[in-house]
Amino acid sequence: MQLTWEDFDPGIGMTSRRTRERLVARLRQAGIRSPEVLAVIGALPRHLFVDEALASRAYEDSALPIGYGQTLSQPYTVARMTEALLESAQPDTVLEIGTGSGFQTAVLASLVRRVYSVERLRELLGCAQERLRVLKKRNVRFRHGDGALGWREYAPYQGIMVTAAPRGVPRALAEQLAPGGVMILPMGEGAKQMLVRLTRTSVGFKHEVLETVSFVPLLNGVS
Repeated sequence: MQLTWEDFDPGIGMTSRRTRERLVARLRQAGIRSPEVLAVIGALPRHLFVDEALASRAYEDSALPIGYGQTLSQPYTVARMTEALLESAQPDTVLEIGTGSGFQTAVLASLVRRVYSVERLRELLGCAQERLRVLKKRNVRFRHGDGALGWREYAPYQGIMVTAAPRGVPRALAEQLAPGGVMILPMGEGAKQMLVRLTRTSVGFKHEVLETVSFVPLLNGVS
């Protein structure tokens, strides 16, 4: 689905079209090449995914707190992970681990047919669901659950995106990746985290290290 500026009220000041265009220009300068990803990032109202007190910073290329010890990833990170997921193929179904604010969910929902999103924190999940409802993203299914376990009911997935960092690749998620499918995830602890692209091949899994990143850890259980 291709978004345009007219899909949302461009607003004025901090949410104006010019403000969003500056963000897209910064992402392009930082190395994001996908026109589809850039168009979606530029069109989505990121200020709706943070508290009103932080709305003036919504179009900065920086991570922002969303409560419960979680963050809204910086736009570059969202764009880079999405671009890496879509680079070699156009997945029909994507499993997202860590709904968070719902912004990455909205980006994915704008680009693929179906998104299945799992969040362990019930309060965050409820807020994300409401935001996606307002944006009329009807191709997303949500689940309150342990992300490390995935969502076997709808597996296998052609794409999996993990938005919190495990120490290594969770086995349950790898098993839910379709042949030829791609998983994008941060791995490691502290300053040693790396963004990894995992591709399932006919003989196993291919690992590619993309760049250094910083994410909250992937935790087990629900809250």
